[in-house]
Amino acid sequence: MSEPVVLLDTNALMQPVEADTDTFAELERLLGATTPVVPRAVRAELDRLAETGAPAEAAAARVGRKLATERCRSIGRDADGADGEIERLARTGEIDYVVTNDRTLRNRLLDASIPVISLRGKAQMEIIRP
Repeated sequence: MSEPVVLLDTNALMQPVEADTDTFAELERLLGATTPVVPRAVRAELDRLAETGAPAEAAAARVGRKLATERCRSIGRDADGADGEIERLARTGEIDYVVTNDRTLRNRLLDASIPVISLRGKAQMEIIRP
């Protein structure tokens, strides 16, 4: 059986700084080995936040950008909106889970029968199934 493909949202890549949570260690705890992927639109959003965000947000975005570059494979197309691209990619059936803490996006994904991984409390993540 192949490793589950896990798509990471912008906030999932920034949470090591913002929530002091090791996203990749939590994924390992929940799922074992995974194939992490990041949409190009998320990389663009991280670039923008790293350059124009408030100091704390920019620092978190720089860490997220480094994690995306070093630990994830890029997928998708360049798109104006990261959330729309995440939803489009998730609906292809090639993504097993989406990691996001965005409540609106999470609810749309769950409505489309796509499992979501989100922070529960301050340090642990949980799988939310539709």
